[in-house]
Amino acid sequence: MFRLSLVRSVARPLSGHRLVHASAIRRSAEPIPAPEGSGAVEASPKIASIVDSVAGLTLLETSQLVDALKTKFNITEAVQVVAGAGAGAPAGGAGAAAAAEEKPAEKTEFKVTLKSFKAEQKAKVIREIKGLLPDMNLVAAKKFVESAPKVINDTMPKADAEKIKKALEAVGAEVTLE
Repeated sequence: MFRLSLVRSVARPLSGHRLVHASAIRRSAEPIPAPEGSGAVEASPKIASIVDSVAGLTLLETSQLVDALKTKFNITEAVQVVAGAGAGAPAGGAGAAAAAEEKPAEKTEFKVTLKSFKAEQKAKVIREIKGLLPDMNLVAAKKFVESAPKVINDTMPKADAEKIKKALEAVGAEVTLE
């Protein structure tokens, strides 16, 4: 009873006030000037009015606007690939030579997959899988092993992936790291 009255006493003073996000306060101030040399082009009055309308929206309303535009124009989100050495590289063969010297980034996360196992070692593989995957009981581990090839973990650090691979290969399973 005391907690309920405490909540009501705290909520009552706030009930008449509207909580405002910091972006709404900043929006009411002067607009931020464009950086010098940005090459801003004078837009048509129609475009300027749309920009002013969008600038007056809250963050939630802007999100809803973006979703509505994506739906209206059937836009799907796609990952944009940034051009590698060709975009910012110096002209000539020097850019190609620099790109060739770069080593590819070392892979840090691996996908561990149980490919197959020796039939006579099935029980040991099941016990090892049950030990590796803590939320799996014996029946689930048996079904998991019997449905090989099966992914054990999608994103695992290299050291852990190597340790699991050694443990499973020791009991007669074939494991791959990708």
